[in-house]
Amino acid sequence: MTHSSHQQELRDAARNLGRRRFLTVTGAAAALAFSVNLPAAGTASAAELDNRKIGEDPFTLGVASGDPLPDSVLLWTRLAPRPYEPGSGLPRARVQVRWELARDERFSRIVRRGSATAHPEFDHSVHVEIKGLDADRVFYYRFRTGSWTSPTGRTRTAPARAARNSTLSLAAVSCQAYHDGYFTAYRHLAQEDVDVVFHLGDYLYEYAVNATGGARGYTDRTLPAHFNRETVTLEDYRLRYGLYKSDPDLRAAHAAHPFVVTWDDHETENNYAGDTPENDVPPEEFLLRRAAAYRAYWENQPLRTPQRPTGPDMKLYRRLHFGRLAQFDILDTRQYRSDQAYGDGWQKPGPESEDPSRTLTGAAQERWLLDGWRDSHATWNVVPQQVAFAQRRDVPTDAFKLSMDAWDGYPASRERVLKGAEAAGIDNLMVLTGDVHVGYGFDLKKDFDDPSSRTLGTEIVATSVTSGKNGSDKPASWNNQMQANPHMRFFNGRRGYAVVTLGAERARADYRTVSAVTTPGAPLATAGSFVTEVGNQGLTPA
Repeated sequence: MTHSSHQQELRDAARNLGRRRFLTVTGAAAALAFSVNLPAAGTASAAELDNRKIGEDPFTLGVASGDPLPDSVLLWTRLAPRPYEPGSGLPRARVQVRWELARDERFSRIVRRGSATAHPEFDHSVHVEIKGLDADRVFYYRFRTGSWTSPTGRTRTAPARAARNSTLSLAAVSCQAYHDGYFTAYRHLAQEDVDVVFHLGDYLYEYAVNATGGARGYTDRTLPAHFNRETVTLEDYRLRYGLYKSDPDLRAAHAAHPFVVTWDDHETENNYAGDTPENDVPPEEFLLRRAAAYRAYWENQPLRTPQRPTGPDMKLYRRLHFGRLAQFDILDTRQYRSDQAYGDGWQKPGPESEDPSRTLTGAAQERWLLDGWRDSHATWNVVPQQVAFAQRRDVPTDAFKLSMDAWDGYPASRERVLKGAEAAGIDNLMVLTGDVHVGYGFDLKKDFDDPSSRTLGTEIVATSVTSGKNGSDKPASWNNQMQANPHMRFFNGRRGYAVVTLGAERARADYRTVSAVTTPGAPLATAGSFVTEVGNQGLTPA
């Protein structure tokens, strides 16, 4: 099917649905069958497949876990014997899947077991929420169907809310354009000793992937032609997740660690803002695309039931606790934001971008964040989110420009957040960020225009896994940005991830990088290491 016929398909659907306010009510939501089609309650929505007839490995996309709670783990897999084909090689039938959770890798000490149904309406994905577990424990898990057994995954529960835990190690990752290179960083991350991985967005890219995998330059395989177009429909997005999640390095990282995920723009469309698309299409047409993207995102991520979307709406912001040491407020800075000022891109700030009514989070999410800080008893309050939070001037002159897609394009929104943190008495604030394809370290200032103003927290920006291809240690903008932003403590343009270790007295950030992604197997290096002290925020070299 050509891209033009995809567009016609969406227009035909949109014509029958009207504006967004109708999409969120029950009657119109039912019309969005492709995006809200749920298994009928209490009835068999499809015939059941005899899983003994599955003749090819259905666990090609591996396993994953996510959102650890003190008493619960969330396990994920998706059955896809042929992940590069529409339907993934299974008929539209229910499939029974068994799961096991154990204390050891050999499954000699099984603590829970059960079964779940892989519904065709959810593209045969499985989300298993296991409750009643001991806090702060490592577990191993696997799935079975027919004669097939999945790879083994490793996960953990969070410490109890009142636990006085003294250390927590996390990794931050973002931006993994398949067509820009190999996921080598994930192979290294699978070997890291971290408790949890935060994915900060751009897990998927909507752009075309050609027959040789773009910069991967495959010579041993040919990717199907249907990947060589932009994702628009639900089938497009589902197939693209099949391509990405079949990558062995990404599968290894998911199997090794629980992930906490949030999206940015490319899981749907580049630089969209709320209901406003990047491209000039009717809003109802874009919302159909957004519904498809959100549905496929939930199907392919280790997310719990409250995150399941309804049409083009999905509540992704949520809060996790790791004992008394850390509270994590995971944000969604895409779904509720005002449209970018001055047509987006890097622009001179002015009345449009500085309008106090502009928001990056939406009013409800902003209120939720500030209320959560007022109630927090954690040593560290960490905000995993998408776009650069600190001020970033591009040049050290009065002719500077700022990114209208980042918090710089929404300075009133940022000021409300920083004032809220200060009013709540949040002494150790850390923002985790992705999006920009470089590693940054920032001090978060009460007034970014006054380097001597109080430092309210720090920002750790994780570079991309692949996006931007190989990169360099000092990008062309390095000198200008370091001079223009005295609160910028670190800037590196290689690919990789960040590891952050939170402690009772200090936090440490290590920026891991690989030398190349256009060829597989590059070694890992540490490009920089910094610490920030409890009660004395600001990054200093470790």
